[in-house]
Amino acid sequence: MKKVLVAEDEESIREFIVINLTRSGYNVEQAENGAVALEKFSQDENGFDVAILDIMMPKADGFTVLRALRGMGKTTPVLFLTAKDAVSDRVKGLDSGANDYLVKPFSFEELSARLRAMMRGSFGVTDNVLHIADLSLDCTSHRVMRGGKEITLSAKEYAMLEYFMYNQGRVLSREMIEDHVWNFDYEGGTNVVDVYISYLRKKIDDGYDKK
Repeated sequence: MKKVLVAEDEESIREFIVINLTRSGYNVEQAENGAVALEKFSQDENGFDVAILDIMMPKADGFTVLRALRGMGKTTPVLFLTAKDAVSDRVKGLDSGANDYLVKPFSFEELSARLRAMMRGSFGVTDNVLHIADLSLDCTSHRVMRGGKEITLSAKEYAMLEYFMYNQGRVLSREMIEDHVWNFDYEGGTNVVDVYISYLRKKIDDGYDKK
């Protein structure tokens, strides 16, 4: 499950984005102004997979937040939201270090597509399908296949497998997995990660010599 920060001072727009991203399977945190956004960036050790920043926010605008973010050494992909649609405004946004720029009003479908494109580039993925040996995961259809056979996963199993496949070769702690797959208010303290890993191993490896 990919983790997204939504920083937008207009409550109706922020709630629209948060509700729809959550329904789409993202782990979403929100900020009502630039100062709160910076606080969340500095407190989140594992990092966000992508950030949506409104440009005209109180306390710290989107440009200020982005400069501070890059100053922290964070390479989080950033999508700017703004009501300004002049070419010069778009150029300024992109030249400031943003990865993309979306003008209000916008459709959620376009926002979602732009986020997927940004994250594919961030993780070095060139299409919507992730592969490890004969195991494949389609990020669009959520279809998982091994050796030509489809594997049925629960929502949490899928989110965990997707997170693992995006992070091939990287050591992931239990805390990192909990932070990305479960909601931010999950307190841990159980062996839930180990349990779900055992579920995945059974579904993916049973019947195959290569694990």
